[in-house]
Amino acid sequence: MHRGCFYAVGNRFMDTSLTPLQPSDFGTAQARHLLLRAGFGGGPDEIAGLAAMGLDKAVRSMLELPPTSSADTSHEIDPDVLRPPTAEERERFAKAKRDNNEAARSEVRRIINERRAQDRRMLGDLRRWWVGLMLDTPTPLRENLVLLWHSHFASRHRNVRDTFLMYQQNQLFREHAAGSFAELARAVVRDPAMLKFLNNDQNNKKKPNENLAREFMELFTLGEGNYSEDDIKQGARALTGYHVDDNDFVFHDRRHDGAKKTVLGRTGKFDGDDFVGVLIDQPACPRYIALKLYRHFVADVSDQIDEVTGPNKAVIQRMAGMLRKNGYQVAPVLESLFKSKHFYDPMIVGKKIKSPVQLVAGTARSLGTPQRSLGTLSDGMRVMGQDLFDPPSVAGWSGGRSWINTSTLFTRQNVCTYLITGKDPRRKKWSRKQAGYDPMPLLAGVDSREPKPVVDHVVGFMLGDHTPPARREPLYRFMQQRSKGVTADSMIALLTLITATPEYQLC
Repeated sequence: MHRGCFYAVGNRFMDTSLTPLQPSDFGTAQARHLLLRAGFGGGPDEIAGLAAMGLDKAVRSMLELPPTSSADTSHEIDPDVLRPPTAEERERFAKAKRDNNEAARSEVRRIINERRAQDRRMLGDLRRWWVGLMLDTPTPLRENLVLLWHSHFASRHRNVRDTFLMYQQNQLFREHAAGSFAELARAVVRDPAMLKFLNNDQNNKKKPNENLAREFMELFTLGEGNYSEDDIKQGARALTGYHVDDNDFVFHDRRHDGAKKTVLGRTGKFDGDDFVGVLIDQPACPRYIALKLYRHFVADVSDQIDEVTGPNKAVIQRMAGMLRKNGYQVAPVLESLFKSKHFYDPMIVGKKIKSPVQLVAGTARSLGTPQRSLGTLSDGMRVMGQDLFDPPSVAGWSGGRSWINTSTLFTRQNVCTYLITGKDPRRKKWSRKQAGYDPMPLLAGVDSREPKPVVDHVVGFMLGDHTPPARREPLYRFMQQRSKGVTADSMIALLTLITATPEYQLC
């Protein structure tokens, strides 16, 4: 049933207009939801501080993203580990081959293998750096968007085989995080990691390679069913000559097909930038990108727009209109979304499955746990299905229910326990001293140390005020059975218990 900008959902109506929430309706519950979805969550003090700002200032504070030149978002990494051989090295290698000098050839293989091993070590360092950044950054929305674009414009180190190129791409996503999607798409078509991942460095007019053109249409801009096979072939011709030289994009004019092409009904002597421009101008593009933003920040709906119905689709369509109106600028769309009644609707709050990154970063940030091994946390994310810099395919991570199965639930609990207690599930020995964590500051402002108010307070910022009494009762009983009352140890036990609940897997 549809009435104006409201849809009937069960026996109630959901606002689909992107009308702002009334300022008086923005409190701690809404601030908690904003932090969880726009960032990675926050502790009681951060939630209270955001609530005190009011809706407009709170949303603007999340969207304030300083320039990416900050040292806080950069990482020292050697760009030359996999550099091309020098002229002298090439001659030496060729001579070894000509002379059938096995000792010299073995030395060449040793050097190559060592460089590849060094690159893999750098990849581990890069993963740890990004995990640490997500845990500590003062601008969590930026890292959340970098994660979105990493899954949207997915490239895999396993195929690219160059850590510096993956880092360079990560910084590209950071630079354009909440900026213009159109500018980001034009930058990605020149991104060395993407060009190598989708074999466009092999794309030339004599033998066009269709991989990048196909994925740009199907997965990056339009979605399935909005282009033809001939459009892909013509797009591949436009992308000829877009190659990589070491760490840099290079355009080889002689390998580029400069003749006319017809893509989606438009004809011209298109190059790669023109090709992206044609895609950006299609009505399907803002709908598709709005769907991606909605799936990331609002609800686990289908990744096929034709399969999305009701209030979800209505909001996506309005977001698409805003994207088009604002020249594909992402920030204005997110500002309207994060202020909207729809975003804070009870059918939206607490209904989205946390990704492994959200689970890890959110637990650390909301509980203020001590610094744990970033390598262990990165490994945990991989086991839970989110291996940073190595998404499963060019389609990125599916998200939603794909995050949850019997194996990942076990790991999710182990990782949360590790954050709270310091107990590494891979090691048998553990002592209370290893925790190094005092959770009592979480109770600042709670006057009573009786089990019920303590549990209600902790449940409020960990699970949300919407948690029904039936789910709180076992936690009340658990704390009442603690012989020493509310202590650091009993609080650690309570936090660990809560992270094992089904509700904690949602945000």
